[in-house]
Amino acid sequence: MKHKGSCHCGRIAFEAEGDIKGALACNCSICQRKGSLLWFIPRTQFTLLTPEDDNMGTYLFNKHVIKHRFCKTCGMHPYGEATDPKGVPTIAVNIRCLEGIDLDAVPVQHYDGRSR
Repeated sequence: MKHKGSCHCGRIAFEAEGDIKGALACNCSICQRKGSLLWFIPRTQFTLLTPEDDNMGTYLFNKHVIKHRFCKTCGMHPYGEATDPKGVPTIAVNIRCLEGIDLDAVPVQHYDGRSR
């Protein structure tokens, strides 16, 4: 299934392909503040529909391995980019930024990122 998503103002828009079988809620210092619900997909299943330009910011912290993408206009964090433990380029989609998702129907796994 193809899902459309964006930041609040629409300057960052994307499509993500796959079945959302669950999401992850992390309690690390940044995720807890953002309130993201993350769905992990291979980078090949993600298409950025808007140009990666001055509207998009990247925030790196801690080990600098995750590119936390955000809109410089509205401040939303629609996704992040990293490489999974097997070396596969991966996108962490914030499902709160997807259109037509029933968030209450998505099982959420809680992850203790604060302790890592």
